[in-house]
Amino acid sequence: MSGPSQAANAPPLLAARGLAAGYGGRPVLDGIDLELRPNEVLCLIGHNGAGKTTLLKALFGLVPLARGDVLLDGRVLARPAPAALAAAGIAYVPEGRGIFPGLTVDETLRLALWAAAVPVAERPARLGWVHDVLPRLREFGARRAGTLSGGEQQMVSIGRALLGRPRCLLMDEPSIGLAPKLFQDLLRPIRALQQATGMSVLLVEQNVREALKISDRVLAMKSGAIIREATPADLADNARLMELY
Repeated sequence: MSGPSQAANAPPLLAARGLAAGYGGRPVLDGIDLELRPNEVLCLIGHNGAGKTTLLKALFGLVPLARGDVLLDGRVLARPAPAALAAAGIAYVPEGRGIFPGLTVDETLRLALWAAAVPVAERPARLGWVHDVLPRLREFGARRAGTLSGGEQQMVSIGRALLGRPRCLLMDEPSIGLAPKLFQDLLRPIRALQQATGMSVLLVEQNVREALKISDRVLAMKSGAIIREATPADLADNARLMELY
């Protein structure tokens, strides 16, 4: 695909060097090296408990590093922090969606515009842009988020992240609770947006077959380490894919 090759000479947008992290003194990640290039979709796969979610959280400053570095645009971050990363154009869509069930969809998106410090005069246009990317958000704007289906809530979570016009989207298991068709309907506009804007996406996903359809590269994790880099074509054979699990 054309995106990564066009940015071959640019520094990685987001990277990890020798990264180790865990919880309460228990190591989860050990010596992770990773590069997310400009204008690519990088898919992170692996068995449950491999450390995929912890890696996303460590990159976004939600889990403290035991050692190693996180780099943004080729520069080492002294201390990765969510606020600083968000201000630099990195958006995180966590597993479980993380929406406020008592707020309407419109209220949720207006709150996100405020949190992203989007100037008041620009907010209608920004909201309209997200509605164009995910048009179903218009249909249920007046409904409380807690009454939506899993797929609809996922659209709200992604739409909220997109309001900041991120350069990079970190997505953790967006297919959870979704029927395969709904997951396909969610991925297609994200891939189209990525190709149109040059945004980078780091995608953690268990529905590997669908995720590979929109990915440029794949990293496989096992027991807190990256064990293989591949292209989607490399993993077209089920036997090769199952070797990674």
